[in-house]
Amino acid sequence: MQKKYFRQQVRYFTLVLVLFWVNNSFSGYRNSRVFGTIAEANVYDQLNLSSLGLKREIFEKAVAGWKKLKDKTSLKNAGVLSIADLSQSSTARRLYIIDMDNKEVLFNTYVAHGRNSGEEYAKSFANKPESYKSSLGFYLTGDTYQGAHGSSLRLKGFEKGINDLAEQRGIVVHGAPYVSESFIRQTGRLGRSQGCPAVPENLCVPIVQKIKGGSCFFMFYPDSNYLKGSEILSGE
Repeated sequence: MQKKYFRQQVRYFTLVLVLFWVNNSFSGYRNSRVFGTIAEANVYDQLNLSSLGLKREIFEKAVAGWKKLKDKTSLKNAGVLSIADLSQSSTARRLYIIDMDNKEVLFNTYVAHGRNSGEEYAKSFANKPESYKSSLGFYLTGDTYQGAHGSSLRLKGFEKGINDLAEQRGIVVHGAPYVSESFIRQTGRLGRSQGCPAVPENLCVPIVQKIKGGSCFFMFYPDSNYLKGSEILSGE
């Protein structure tokens, strides 16, 4: 009887230990997931993006879309998120390139909008060839090439009817002399492109090298038609 009782006690305590281990393992996993979510949400504050002019709600939209693209596609350069906030004046440093893995702002600089989108402010957008307007939404960066503006980076639009003609239109990241403080001093605004998110010439190569090969590039403006039509941001 004593041996039988002893064996029962051993089995009981073994079961208790197993359940304890499983519960703690699950709790650790759950807490790590919660911690990861909290840490990600705090990136905005950690990087002090408010002081750089980026609104929290725009950052959150960018992150939401970035996550969906990571789930839907093979973002080979998934840790980098680029945000062009076209709601800001073109005289503002409205391009934010963020290393989400290492919690670091890699670049905060100027970016041009299309000549037919507006002058100092972009207000009109299109997905049509020869419109010379910017197209909003989420893009995937592609490969580089040497074009008329030097080192350039192809963009693939991921939003049907919104920016999916980007490749056909030749929408790329490239450097331009009209994206500079000297141009702003002369004209009161940044120069404008044919729809490309043009960047300062001296920063083009390092920017292209950092974001090329499958990272998320987001061009945003609080346009009601875009917000209604974006499948990526639906439900956000």
